[in-house]
Amino acid sequence: MITYLAKRLIAIIPLLLGITLISFFVIRMAPGKPVMLQQSLNPKISLEEIKRLEKLEGMDKPLLVQYKNWLWNMLRFNFGRSISDGRLVVDKIMERLSVTLTINILSLLFLFLFAIPIGVKAALKANTAFGHITTFLTFLFFAAPTFWLALLAMQLFCIQLKWLPISGITSLDFEYLSWWGKLADLSRHLVLPVIVSSIGGIAGLSRYMRSGMLEALSQPYIYTARSKGLSEKLVVYKHALRNALLPLVTIVGLSIPGLLGGSIIFESIFSIPGIGKLFYEAAMMRDINLIMAEVVLVAILTMLGNLIADISYAYVDPRIRYKK
Repeated sequence: MITYLAKRLIAIIPLLLGITLISFFVIRMAPGKPVMLQQSLNPKISLEEIKRLEKLEGMDKPLLVQYKNWLWNMLRFNFGRSISDGRLVVDKIMERLSVTLTINILSLLFLFLFAIPIGVKAALKANTAFGHITTFLTFLFFAAPTFWLALLAMQLFCIQLKWLPISGITSLDFEYLSWWGKLADLSRHLVLPVIVSSIGGIAGLSRYMRSGMLEALSQPYIYTARSKGLSEKLVVYKHALRNALLPLVTIVGLSIPGLLGGSIIFESIFSIPGIGKLFYEAAMMRDINLIMAEVVLVAILTMLGNLIADISYAYVDPRIRYKK
């Protein structure tokens, strides 16, 4: 296993280089210059000032030289400064990273907490009213757009019932609250974003879980286990569930980078100062340093998600072992 991990980690290096190289050239060759943002913000800026900004950002050099300089800085964990406000890209990301991580980690916990039991129960009661109702609801929530669900939830719980705050991550008087008051205020602001961001995933993963359980329950070894007199609970949760988890492991591993992309939607709707909203603003303003930082972050999350999924196979299914 250690040898396998070492090989996979080493293979990440050339793959990351290829991703960043292609992304860098595509972004740099797009129409328009990023420094023209300064001109749009300040129409009185002179052509000499624009050229000075280009030289300061290294945009007056050939693309290959620009990429080599960017790569060297990236290896030192230096992604440059944001073109929009001149702040360090790393600082802007770190100050918003905790918010996005909190919401996404809570969403993942909700996925496992609800998707697996719903999928198993729906498979065991496939031909009953419960099975038909869960099938209808999972298809409904899986097909429903995230922004539409967010708007409906805001209309019901925030505007009509007034149970929850409509936007932001904290209230205006947050700093004056006690520790328990801050925790309660933060929890009230996180309820809707966490539910909205996870409800589509719960519907999708529960469907995969249901299909995997139905397939596992029809295998010969299940009939053998039942013929030996094992309890139904032991048959379902020890023998069938472990095999049904294999497709789920793949999907969860590949969905890790998707959490960052999906956060753009609900962070924009709920006005949450997270990574997703930051990168959306960077794309709209052509802040290339922030965009390249996003490319690196998503690429690393994708490769780590694949690696985590592959490693999880060995623990979910004992028949799978990684050899040298």
